[in-house]
Amino acid sequence: MKIYPIEAGNFKLDGGAMFGVVPKSIWSRTNPADSNNLIDIAARCMLIENGDRLTLIDNGMGNKQSDKFFGYYYQWGNHSIDASLKKYGFHRDDITDVFMTHLHFDHVGGAIQWNKNHTGYEPAFKNAKFWTNENHWNWAIKPNNREKASFLKENLIPMHESGHLHFIDRGIEEYKANTELNFGILFADGHTEKQMLPHIEIAGKIVVFMADLLPTVGHIPVPYVTGYDTRPLLSIDEKERFLKTAADRNYYLWLEHDAHNELITVQHTDKGVRLKDTYTFNELFN
Repeated sequence: MKIYPIEAGNFKLDGGAMFGVVPKSIWSRTNPADSNNLIDIAARCMLIENGDRLTLIDNGMGNKQSDKFFGYYYQWGNHSIDASLKKYGFHRDDITDVFMTHLHFDHVGGAIQWNKNHTGYEPAFKNAKFWTNENHWNWAIKPNNREKASFLKENLIPMHESGHLHFIDRGIEEYKANTELNFGILFADGHTEKQMLPHIEIAGKIVVFMADLLPTVGHIPVPYVTGYDTRPLLSIDEKERFLKTAADRNYYLWLEHDAHNELITVQHTDKGVRLKDTYTFNELFN
């Protein structure tokens, strides 16, 4: 098995929204803001090569939305899925599975594209199965008012209509390897209903794809949860339990949204779980 970082494109979000009730004077120490109060955000996806299977975990915003839409997110840098795949010798048509931690647009917008003949939406990975879970799917297609702007119909309905959509078994145990995708999954409900966090065992390490349970290094302190979380008190509880386990077991945490830190480990301290070490992908896997 091999894993690769697939950079789907950097953008910016309001720092206050990303840190909820935490004062700017505190969160800006780890996540400095620009003059518009915006902080750097990544869409660092993961590609897993396992035999004849190529699984892409999350896929960024995509490029099918309007200029007005993208204008809200201040995209920066020159990353793209196609360029990242090419770097490692792959093409999007090689992808066999697209695993979606959850269905917010910044995690799944790249799964569906407007086709080149301008006749409609189609899967951007034409040979892949798209994986979510039924509870989260039902939550997303009938969204609550808080998340309505994050669950976009043009991202979701074409998945179902194309026949590419598949559901993860709801009975799967935490950390137990899924029989088809061959990695463990932890379900978390604080950010959104049944978010899924992959646990990948590779080279004697457990790498956990953190999605929105831990967006950046700055979110390690337990009370630091985003204003986007639908159940912030549950997020706090889920994060606290997970970080204790991560420190105990020396998990390597893959940060999807931290534009400046790729992988980290955490440790127990007198102040609770805190950052231990930061790593680049190349340091650990090349």
